[in-house]
Parts: sequence; structure tokens; C-alpha cells
Amino acid sequence: MKITVRSGDTLWYFSQLFGIPLILIEDSNPGIAADQLIIGQQVEIPGYISEPYTIQPNDTLWTISMTNNVPVDSLRLLNPGLDTFQLQINDQIYLPEKVNAIIISDADHYTYETMLSDMEKLAAVYPFITRQVIGYSVMGKEIIDLQIGRGEKNVHVNGSFHANEWITTPVLMRFINEYALSLTNHLPIRGIFMLPLYRDSQLSLVPMVNPDGVNLVLNGAEAAGDFQQRVLEINDQNEDFSNWKANIRGVDLNNQYPALWETESARKPDSPQPRDFPGYQPLTEPEAIVMAEIAAERDFLRVHAFHTQGEVIFWGFQGLEPPESEVIVNEYARVSGYEPIRYVDSYAGYKDWFIQEFRKPGFTVELGAGVNPLPVEQFAEMYEKSLGILLANLYLD
Repeated sequence: MKITVRSGDTLWYFSQLFGIPLILIEDSNPGIAADQLIIGQQVEIPGYISEPYTIQPNDTLWTISMTNNVPVDSLRLLNPGLDTFQLQINDQIYLPEKVNAIIISDADHYTYETMLSDMEKLAAVYPFITRQVIGYSVMGKEIIDLQIGRGEKNVHVNGSFHANEWITTPVLMRFINEYALSLTNHLPIRGIFMLPLYRDSQLSLVPMVNPDGVNLVLNGAEAAGDFQQRVLEINDQNEDFSNWKANIRGVDLNNQYPALWETESARKPDSPQPRDFPGYQPLTEPEAIVMAEIAAERDFLRVHAFHTQGEVIFWGFQGLEPPESEVIVNEYARVSGYEPIRYVDSYAGYKDWFIQEFRKPGFTVELGAGVNPLPVEQFAEMYEKSLGILLANLYLD
């Protein structure tokens, strides 16, 4: 919600008037110098939307304020041209409305376009969430990183490396929405107030690593565009793509990393497939490359790749994981009920490569139980169990 600066206004005053932490207003207005506000300048107030209101007979700013439980001065800020002494019946003004509920879409059939729409909704209400295009898929779709928090502890989570595990994307989108909602409404999540975590950490979130593959699974061959005939050939002319894990070129993105890639390649398919083909060499696919680049550039303290299924957390690679990995994964297990598994006979994954390259904690978190693709009916339970992990990622050192 935008308001217009007047003489004498400060960001601190806006913080007090609207009940929003000053740090969130500052981070929602990165181009504004807090001590040099300019009359007529537009300032974003996070956590609010403006709602139209039609002036009724006998209305005054005072009665409108009392009836709608909003400060009189918030009405003046939101309606800078308003003559407060001569309200005209049937004229329209705007009221500030606090957002106090989750705003993203339902988790069912969560396509790339649905994610983009939800990102726009979040950006409009919570401009302290920053959005960065970090790369592009084979088909040119933007791979987007959302960031929240201003602390020095830089941690990362991603979802939908595998196309038929698309349900991990709405899990992550729901979390960042709940995080922002808790900040602007001063409400804890599982007893944890989030503002100290916001000050202490910066969360990087790539909700959909494999957008081309996700849309193929959910919308069928037509979603493949110029790759339509090719994906049908790879899928043996079967128009059911529900078991497709790979990117649009038939490469399994989580088998693309140079961490015992040769070992994995020797026992996996040697040509494009709906799943498991590691590519003709490591890091050939743009989606895999961009995820390696962001890890190298951002100096993450730890990374998490959300997959389905099994309710387990893989946390080791060839003994290269640091000692704190075990402490962290034990806390994740405590808060989620998931089983920690140190080693598994599977290589060339994102967390494997991260551990090998940086000697820092990396985790593959397998959400839910059953057979992929997991039914959307599991979403609520899956989210609740993963919530503990997502919170612990922020409060653990």
C-alpha cells in the first residue's frame, strides 16, 4: 500500500501509525533515505492493501475511522487530495486494510504461472521480500530467487528440482507467505517470533528449479512448445507425464553435479529419459548450472533441496560434511519427525556437490510418504512437518 509523504512525516511515524516494524518499512523502500523524506514522495507500507470506500450520508473522517477501526491520519495519508471538511456523498476514498490471512493460491495444480501470480501478490503486499531472476530454463522461463531478511546468516532452500515433485513449490511459497504475515501481524509461528530471525538471517528461496518440467507434468505435452514431439518420443508416445522427473530435454537435474558423477552415470540411462539420465556430462543444463552459480556467488551457510518422498533427510557425502551437519540434522529430525540418513548409494546431487565443494552442511529433505507424484491431499500434513525444518534453518547457527 502506497501513502504520500507530508511535511514532518518520518518512517518512524508511519511505523507507529500502522503498527509495522520500522525495519520492514525501511526494507520495503530501499531507494528512500529515511532521514530525507520528500513531500509528495510515495512510501510503501507493507502488510496493507487499500480498499475503496464510498462516502455515505453523514460520514465524517471521524465516523469512518471509528466504524472501520483505522486511524484518522491513515485516511489522510492514503487520500492526500481529500477535503476532510467537505466529504461528498458517493465520492470514493480508500481505506487501509491490514492483511491478516495467507494470500497465495491453493496448492493444487501449482504451475509455473500460478507461482508467478503468487509472487506478484506477495510483492504487492510484502515489498520487503525481494525477487531476483538468477537464470533461465531451457525454454526461457525465469528461475527466480526470493529473499527475505537482512541478517548475515545466509541460508538457502529450493524446490522442484524434479518435475513430478512440484508440490514442494507451494510448500515453500506457503512458508514465505506465512513468514511475512507473521512479521507484519506480530504473530509467532509455533511460538517463535520471526522479527529477530529476520534481523539475524537472510533466506534465499528458489521455489521452482525446473519450471519446464513442472508444467509438462501438470499440463501435458502442449506445455513443451517446440519440444513437444521430443518429449513424446522420450516418453514412448505416452501423453501421461505424471512420472516425469527430468527437465524438458530429458535430463535429471539432480544427477547433474560433478560429485561422483561418473559413478552415477555408469549405472544410469545413457540417453534422455523421463527420469535418471544424468546428461552426457555434468552441468550441461541451464537449470543445474544456475543453481551451482548461486551457491558459489552467495556464500550460503547451508543449503536444502526439498524433494518428495520418504520423510527422510539425507545429510552426508563421502565423509566431507562438517561436524555441525549432524547437530543440525538431529534438530531437523526432532522438529519434523523425519529420519536422518547420513549416506545413501546415490551421487551427483545438488547437496552432494555443495558439501564436496564448500565443506558446509547440505541437506536433501524428502517430504511426504507414498509414491510420486504425491497427492495434493497430503499438502497440509507435508507442510506442517516441513515447517519445523524451515524454522530451525533460520534459528540454528
